[in-house]
Amino acid sequence: MANLKLTDLAKTYGGTVNVLNNINLDIQSGELIVFVGPSGCGKSTLLRMIAGLEKISSGSLEIDGQVVNDIPPAQRGIAMVFQSYALYPHMTVRDNMAFALKIAGKPKAEINATIDRVAKTLQLDELLDRLPKALSGGQRQRVAIGRSIVRDPKVYLFDEPLSNLDAALRVATRIEISQLKEAMPDSTMVYVTHDQVEAMTLADRIVVLANKGIAQVGTPLELYERPENEFVAQFIGSPAMNLFAAEITGTGEITTLRLATGGEVTSNVPSRDSDLGLSVNIGVRPEDMVVTKTHQWVMEATVNIVEALGEVTVLYFKSGQGKDPLIAKLPGIHNGLRGQKLRLTATASKIHIFHNGQSLLYR
Repeated sequence: MANLKLTDLAKTYGGTVNVLNNINLDIQSGELIVFVGPSGCGKSTLLRMIAGLEKISSGSLEIDGQVVNDIPPAQRGIAMVFQSYALYPHMTVRDNMAFALKIAGKPKAEINATIDRVAKTLQLDELLDRLPKALSGGQRQRVAIGRSIVRDPKVYLFDEPLSNLDAALRVATRIEISQLKEAMPDSTMVYVTHDQVEAMTLADRIVVLANKGIAQVGTPLELYERPENEFVAQFIGSPAMNLFAAEITGTGEITTLRLATGGEVTSNVPSRDSDLGLSVNIGVRPEDMVVTKTHQWVMEATVNIVEALGEVTVLYFKSGQGKDPLIAKLPGIHNGLRGQKLRLTATASKIHIFHNGQSLLYR
């Protein structure tokens, strides 16, 4: 399939409203790349720029080494699956999937063979004679995906394809897309979603967009375990990472930190002697927090709300700082904790340190 190279890509509306700046990204052939970010960060706009549906204000977009900035969408070798299925309601599944091939003048025998092969891959072979109104939402989305596959494009673009499905269908269709990628290992796919579970389970690499640019690029586990900045640390993972004000009181490979609220912890994030006394934020994910009775703790607070989910118990604490609630996720069932004052900590390997919003690991 195709490599994509985005160099200093930017998008401006009306010459004054900047949406995206300095987007630099190399997408390798066969990768499934997922764009995530808060609403309005430009992820769908960036996808539409790749498709040719939005004009590139500056920078360059290359597909297989060819600059395609001024090449029309139909000539870029790209297929796009939209949020809405955009199926022709009066056509059967077979005719919807065959439409682009007929327009391209492909022989009838080749069209039928291609439709049968793709329909089997997507488990649509028994639905080829149905109209879209007779299909479920998940089946319609598979038809929309199949319509893209039959064109054999260089790159597949997915713009939040599961957002219109209910929770159960979203899970089932996500699994189908994952299986589809395994069946098409050489296909290059770019996928936009606001759903972290989709991003974490589907992506080879995730591109986190924020502040009109790229906040970090990495594998799902890299972003989860080694965020480069506070934004990525809090955006990836649900519930979001807890942040606590602290001061560095001991340096080296094991860093000692004194919490503003009086606790003390150590972290595996290395620090220098010049960092002594530095004001930082400590980051701890809710699922990494454990109850303790020692002097090593990051939080001492009263449990305000308890959510008993069976496999985990989610605790919400009164932070006393007027910010978002602090959260801990404890494995298993824990009764009678509401109203109790608890101390919580985390192991050194699970504690992140940020200074001026950036992780000390990446300075």
